[in-house]
Amino acid sequence: MALLLVADFDLRKDVLPWLRAQRAVSEAAGAEGGGSDVLENNYESLRVLNVERNGNIIYTYKGDKGNIFFGLYDCQTRQNEHLYTFEKDLQVVSCSVNSERTLLAASLVQSTKEGRRNELQPGSKCLTLLVEIHPVNNVKVLKAVDSYIWVQFLYPYVESRPLPENHLLLISEEKYIEKYRIQVTQEDGNRVVIKNFSHLSRDRIAEDFVWAQWDMSEQRLYYIDLKKSRSILKCIQFYADESFNLMFEALLDISLSDSGFKLVNFGCDCHQDQEKLSKHLTLCVFTNHTGSLCVCYSPKCASLEQITYSVLYIHKGHSKTFTAALGSAGSNVTKGITFLNLDYYVAVYLPGHFFHLLNIQHPDMICHSLFQTGNNEMIDMLPHSPLQSLSGCLVLDCCSGKLYRALFNQSYLLRFLWNTRLDCEKMAALHCVLSCGRGLRVLEGQIIQWVSENVSACHSFDLIQEFIIASSYWSVYPETSNVDKLLPYSSVLTWNTEIPGITLVTEDIELPLMKVHSFKGYWEKLNSNLEYVKYTKPHLHYNNSVVRREWHNLISEEKTGKRRSTAYVRNILDDAIKVISNLEARNLEPRLTPLLQEEDNHQRLLMGLMVSELRDHLLRHLQGVEKKKIEQMVLDYVSKLLDLICRILETIWRKHNLHSSILHFKGHGGAAEFAVFHVMTRILEAADSLFLPLPPGFHTLHTILGVHCLPLHNLLHYIDSGLLLLTETAVIRLMKDLDNTEKNEKLKFSIIGRLPPLIGQKICRLWDHPVSSNIISRNHVTRLLQNYKKQPWNSMIDKSSFRVEFLPLNYFIEILTDIESSDQALYAVQGRDNVDAEFVEEAALKHTTMLLGL
Repeated sequence: MALLLVADFDLRKDVLPWLRAQRAVSEAAGAEGGGSDVLENNYESLRVLNVERNGNIIYTYKGDKGNIFFGLYDCQTRQNEHLYTFEKDLQVVSCSVNSERTLLAASLVQSTKEGRRNELQPGSKCLTLLVEIHPVNNVKVLKAVDSYIWVQFLYPYVESRPLPENHLLLISEEKYIEKYRIQVTQEDGNRVVIKNFSHLSRDRIAEDFVWAQWDMSEQRLYYIDLKKSRSILKCIQFYADESFNLMFEALLDISLSDSGFKLVNFGCDCHQDQEKLSKHLTLCVFTNHTGSLCVCYSPKCASLEQITYSVLYIHKGHSKTFTAALGSAGSNVTKGITFLNLDYYVAVYLPGHFFHLLNIQHPDMICHSLFQTGNNEMIDMLPHSPLQSLSGCLVLDCCSGKLYRALFNQSYLLRFLWNTRLDCEKMAALHCVLSCGRGLRVLEGQIIQWVSENVSACHSFDLIQEFIIASSYWSVYPETSNVDKLLPYSSVLTWNTEIPGITLVTEDIELPLMKVHSFKGYWEKLNSNLEYVKYTKPHLHYNNSVVRREWHNLISEEKTGKRRSTAYVRNILDDAIKVISNLEARNLEPRLTPLLQEEDNHQRLLMGLMVSELRDHLLRHLQGVEKKKIEQMVLDYVSKLLDLICRILETIWRKHNLHSSILHFKGHGGAAEFAVFHVMTRILEAADSLFLPLPPGFHTLHTILGVHCLPLHNLLHYIDSGLLLLTETAVIRLMKDLDNTEKNEKLKFSIIGRLPPLIGQKICRLWDHPVSSNIISRNHVTRLLQNYKKQPWNSMIDKSSFRVEFLPLNYFIEILTDIESSDQALYAVQGRDNVDAEFVEEAALKHTTMLLGL
């Protein structure tokens, strides 16, 4: 299955053996202690009550005489500790312990059995008690009311020292929340007692709310109150100094007027009738460290054929409402819908029906989220009992007493990539795998294997493009979270294809009203996200349009010989050198393919231009990030692009077991070379569409394989359409490797005719052939005569100085000789390759002889 639930804690394995050992010790001592009257048939009463911020787990169980025992499991030491025993037959509603384990707060319901009355507070339904744990065991009644009460200690981030004051939240079924300040003092060594219990200070935090959720990791309280039937979501942040602030108010387009009263994550609530979960709304708030804020909501299920749920991406300014088909009409929904927080994703899970992984960082396109129906094996592999999503990807199964850590199942997702036929599922699974972050290079290697064998498998998007863009994004994203607004996440800009089994409606929503003006940490990132939504149009994602324009300008200047300042070009090429050095430093294995071994100035210019433009883009929009860090991030990003291309080639090269012997133009290509040529052509198309640089040496290798694999007319068609780019290195090697057979001469001549003039002239000097001599002569004459002004000439020509009595040629050669002698500086430059009037004369005679067939 795509989701892997790894058990961090299991009541049956981590607590039960300890209880049995305690009972054995007590029986051996012949006394009743903390766990002495726990009999085997009472182990079924063992259940989790709460998970505190530090990860410690509070649990309870009933003794044989009905006594209520409270225990704590320390997640750091993996040890159990007995906290307290109530020698009364009571039902536990809620429980919390302070960080020093000196105070226990518990809310208990009085027994309703006939003849049993609670002696602590007669006449009241629910007791809220404060217990001094160590060593006094003194019990104080905080509240005795007829409504249910839930309790939760605050856990500030402080040094490991006793706090003089503890803070306790009380949440009442009567729809109010209070915060108690409990001062403690140390007496007689280790005794910790409450000071002035009868005069405890308290603050009213909220009232008239209908829903509340506790975030134990971030110490935040979310709640919704109704104003004129409008649902207002509010959030209170509690700080280390025990102060608190109302952070925001957000209007939700959700009807809660008849939903009753509901709490989320205030301990493990086992009092809800699980059979009725499907008939009640489900609502929860999820955040992560990048500043995301999502409200997940599913109304009452009124249909047996479909179910509707919504996710309000408040940090993005819009909501998405999904309607999922439930299969046949007789398919009953016996369980409630579950939302799970998975950091960059939210999972929506309906046991036996569907599993939906929603991308909350980039929710704009549905293809980046993975939807699977009950026909998939993974649906039945997840627990069917209700799951409670806590902070930090923790998931609590109250029924089994297990605390899980939710992770993506990488091996399953990779298998799914190989087997699925739908483009939308390939896209979503690819992004899920890359977001894992664990062993990314190994994962990339497995994905590259899949990509290299399925380059043409996707019709809705270019697989190579998507992999390169997505993997490069995830390689730098963890360093700076705001990069998600500045770097492309996907090569796909729009998606209009429907996802089978689900429909979607997207709506804009009102942005929350922030109630404070100074932000730190998460709140600074959330505010940045909201500001981006509010003020940034269009979006700021980087693209290579400026690079494309500037690169074409530089290439045009090179062809005309009018290159701008050498310092500008040198800086661009220096950036390219940094990228290649960065790339080589990260590569630990020798490469089989001959990449990064030649100059290829065109690709180096493109590489350096991308570094320059991307660096300027990030410096312009990434506020508060050091310039040095941004520069390194840019080098890493561009290096990653090139590295992925190199690794795709390495993979296909190894698969077909190619050798260095193919790096010569002689011979013909087989099936293996054609397969590599096909993949390289797809890489070139992908890079050209996004205007991405390719590793120096790529075009040379591609040309060699093209000559091996393609007939001449196809080869020339590839060159003319831009699918094969001729490099100077490739053409020089071709001229040297191939002899002057009729077939090879035709190939060489066709290649030379397609080269830029400057490179063509250089190549002609390396080919000892009448055709090349003719070209050289024409170029020489063109240079000599381009500024020629006709002068009066002596009509008498000395015929003895010429080898042939052909007056037009003799006259022409004399003009050239005169120009050469009159401008020795020009001739010193032009004639450095032994090209002069005599060479031109000889070439002309040879060419004429060939034309006449003599």
